[in-house]
Amino acid sequence: MMVCQPVFSQTVIEMKSTDGAELKGEVLETFNRPWAMAFLPDGRALVSEKAGAIWLLDRNGKKQAEVIGVPETQAKGQGGLGDIVVHPDFASNNTVFISYVGRDKNDDRFSGAVVERARLELTSDSARLTQRENIWEQSPKVTGNGHYAHRIALSADGYVFITSGDRQKFTPSQNMAMNIGKVVRIHQDGSIPDDNPFAKNGPVTNEIWTLGHRNPLGIDFDLDGNLWVHEMGPAHGDELNLIEKARNYGYPVVSEGSHYSGVEIPSHASMPIYVAPTVAWVPAISPAGFMIYKGDKYADWRGDGFIGGLSSKAIIRVEFEKHEKRPHHRAKEAARYEWGQRVREIEQNAQGDIFVLEDGTSGRLIKITN
Repeated sequence: MMVCQPVFSQTVIEMKSTDGAELKGEVLETFNRPWAMAFLPDGRALVSEKAGAIWLLDRNGKKQAEVIGVPETQAKGQGGLGDIVVHPDFASNNTVFISYVGRDKNDDRFSGAVVERARLELTSDSARLTQRENIWEQSPKVTGNGHYAHRIALSADGYVFITSGDRQKFTPSQNMAMNIGKVVRIHQDGSIPDDNPFAKNGPVTNEIWTLGHRNPLGIDFDLDGNLWVHEMGPAHGDELNLIEKARNYGYPVVSEGSHYSGVEIPSHASMPIYVAPTVAWVPAISPAGFMIYKGDKYADWRGDGFIGGLSSKAIIRVEFEKHEKRPHHRAKEAARYEWGQRVREIEQNAQGDIFVLEDGTSGRLIKITN
């Protein structure tokens, strides 16, 4: 007689490191195609799933309730529900920012990213979004379901920065009448700051902070307030860029990668008018979520960047170095931490603990331990 052995779910994972660090991960929860994560002041957290759900987690990282009142979206291709960012003054204003893909009401072949500001009403065991307000949209809506990007970051002085992918259309990244292929900067109510670099050039153009981007899926500020964005290159040539007002980062005119057809793209060095990446990866790492660590728990990592790697199936740690000449900073890959899974998101809580979301239909939430 064959005896069936019980199957136990994996609760602790071992991470292989390239820098000798002995890291483990504690598996806390599982999600269906998780995309983003944010922590609340009371220690609870929010996790978005691409299909359209946002989950409220308890202080132990377990699902507590599904958030009510989430924007409706359709998960197609790379699009669906996206980022969620908690306002730094959430304890007093209950404000969150959410990105998702909206479709044209007359022809749903056309779509674009949307960012909303909303109020998150919490009880001890429930959560509801109210007072939702549309503050930004990709313009124009186009066909296809790729390269939305729609990551969000709030600056210390209160501006909202949004990454807007090129929608796999290439040339709009250089088209100043469109906000796709750009990093944009707006006020929290969606209005346009007077000191934006192209503020007097009419609607859409006035939002643009930088241009020449492809699919920027990570954004964060460092300890000195500098803004960093990483983006997926074409065939290889993934980039990490220091984002500076009004600068052009070159895509699709230049890149450190090639077109998927095999056609070569001129490098940044061949056209120095375009800003070269601070770090470029060949072969590709397929960068997803991004966090610059600001905690004290891992003191040696304070100020380092952490990138979620999809095709590379790793967390990539980046070290920064100040430099007097342009670019003002240098950066280099310092280490990788691997356990054989695609990494979608990486975040930290107020205590300095680091959390990772795996990609996929059974993406796990993992707390890093050592």
